[in-house]
Amino acid sequence: MFDVILLHAIRRGSEHALGQVIDRYAAYLCTVIRNTVGDGLSREDIEETTADVFFALWENANKVEKLKPWLSATARNKAKNKQRGTRTDIPFDFDLFSENDVVPEDTLLSDFEKDAMRSAVLLLDSPDREIFTQHYYESQTVAEIAIKTGMSESAVKKRLVRGREKLKIFLISREVFQ
Repeated sequence: MFDVILLHAIRRGSEHALGQVIDRYAAYLCTVIRNTVGDGLSREDIEETTADVFFALWENANKVEKLKPWLSATARNKAKNKQRGTRTDIPFDFDLFSENDVVPEDTLLSDFEKDAMRSAVLLLDSPDREIFTQHYYESQTVAEIAIKTGMSESAVKKRLVRGREKLKIFLISREVFQ
């Protein structure tokens, strides 16, 4: 019953009602999205997708009959769309320049830095670009890449080190990272 009241208030333009819906359903929608795409989206993408659902509610409140089912269905659809849209992205939200391959979870790059990183990776020669994509985007181990490429593990590691160095030089020369 409370959802019906909130939905009617949103239809009348109540931002307060929208805020109550957000408070009530944000965690739920994050769970729906996470369950829909698994590890296919980053935490930030899940949060952005959740925000997109609430924006869609605001824009389409007159078409919504039952709030929770509509939110769930919209969240699943937006999550699938977001995942399709990010599949070709190379999410380098970590320090490519470390000597080890540990990915610090709390390191985030700005959109500008991410775009610059993607551009830099695309400038790598074909074998290095594929190795980078397999290792950093697809989370394949050095051993897996070595088997797929027919290279030794040592050669894959050397290509990753050289590739990181090329990216570092490119990005610093463009004053992306200082």
